[in-house]
Amino acid sequence: MDIKHEEGRFFVEDSGNMLAELSYVPASNGRMEINHTYVDEKLRGQGVGEQLIEEAVSYARQQNKKIVPTCSYAKSKLEEDSQYKDVLAKQ
Repeated sequence: MDIKHEEGRFFVEDSGNMLAELSYVPASNGRMEINHTYVDEKLRGQGVGEQLIEEAVSYARQQNKKIVPTCSYAKSKLEEDSQYKDVLAKQ
């Protein structure tokens, strides 16, 4: 799966069609807010959402940022797995 990154989002597309996306808002206080995830019906059940989360976590670690998940999907994934504790912002 080829996940692309541009400021504010990680995404998967095919021939210009958006198939999956995780969007975030960079914050000035060393945080990034994940506020939306989307996976097209064609890709659901294939772990694409988890791959988007992994890309966001990797980016946060590289940039020394903490993640504030306001998207319910990202929130559940990040809070349920202890491997993400280092990047999850303290509320």
